[in-house]
Amino acid sequence: MNNVASILILVFLAITFLQSGYDKLFYWKDNVAWLKEHFAKTQLKNHVPLALLNVLILELISGILCVVGAIELVVNSGRLFGFYGAIFSSITLLMLLFGQRLAKDYDGARTIVIYFIPAVIAVYWLN
Repeated sequence: MNNVASILILVFLAITFLQSGYDKLFYWKDNVAWLKEHFAKTQLKNHVPLALLNVLILELISGILCVVGAIELVVNSGRLFGFYGAIFSSITLLMLLFGQRLAKDYDGARTIVIYFIPAVIAVYWLN
């Protein structure tokens, strides 16, 4: 099996985004309330529910593509779905990074970089 590292990163990204999407779906009100406070002093203060919906959609797309991509790698060494999963994951993380920087949450932004590095590695390996 030549794709073990790629499969592991895709599974990592799938777990990350599907769990996060699940949390947003089932604890929507709690997330909106916390984020309204988090972004109270930013340009996003009046757009939190819409921004959260955008992130939720991107997280679910990212997670699903990563799951399908990992399966595709196992079944026939195909890279298409995993590649797009890694790209969507990277874009989602960049959006989250932008939000954290906007809110001046530099510790939160630093944490996102930890997730961004394997996502970009996956884009490189699956390209």
